[in-house]
Amino acid sequence: MATACANAMTPENAGRGESIPAVSVVGLHKSFGNQMVLNGINLSVSRGETLAVLGRSGTGKSVLLRIIIGLQSPDAGAVCVHGQDIKGLDLDRLSSIRMKMGFSFQHSALYDSLTVEQNVMFPLQHHCKEMSKAMQRDRASQLLAEVGMEGHLEKMPSDISGGMQKRVGLARALALQPDILLLDEPTAGLDPISSAEIDDLILKLQTEHQMASIVVTHDLHSAKTIAGRLALIDKGSVVIEGSFAELQQSDIEFVMQFLKHS
Repeated sequence: MATACANAMTPENAGRGESIPAVSVVGLHKSFGNQMVLNGINLSVSRGETLAVLGRSGTGKSVLLRIIIGLQSPDAGAVCVHGQDIKGLDLDRLSSIRMKMGFSFQHSALYDSLTVEQNVMFPLQHHCKEMSKAMQRDRASQLLAEVGMEGHLEKMPSDISGGMQKRVGLARALALQPDILLLDEPTAGLDPISSAEIDDLILKLQTEHQMASIVVTHDLHSAKTIAGRLALIDKGSVVIEGSFAELQQSDIEFVMQFLKHS
């Protein structure tokens, strides 16, 4: 699929003077048994850009993220990270690419038996063995301060709120200084105030770190707040892609219904 990666360049990227997107998804297909989940998805995101992927529940949004990070394999198509198709890579090369991708899970997926600080240190302990324990602790403290959790280092995940857990999950996703950030439903299950705080935090981190970000969400308000470009998926395919204003101008029935009821 080298050709697919080479052809992942878009006119929009060329207009920005970029050669290769940070992440490009080319003709992606995925089924589970007789259930088709992804049906020829084409998407790309460049450094410093945030793409929000929207859609109804069960439309394959989270599957898309898991394929991008290499946790699942597509039936067909390519995922290209900085122009490199990740399909068929040996484990060492895939691990090297994954280290540049921060992933925040929908339910934060913090380790219950570890403190907040230890959760953020976890990727450093496994991938940065050259760092001393003190350096790892300093890095974790710095990241937790960035997300407003500096006063909660010794707490357990069960002792903090859902919004706080999301913040810790973001800090852990940034531990290895990724240039690509993948967020799965970052505001799911939060009250409106906490959701707004997470949106503000994502915008702040994006400004400071200039990562390429893909955010999967069903929260339209969050999507239009944090992302410059939105992609709406239905029945495994991208129905429309563009700015929120462009989605508002669409006369596609599904797009109008989604905007109306979101």
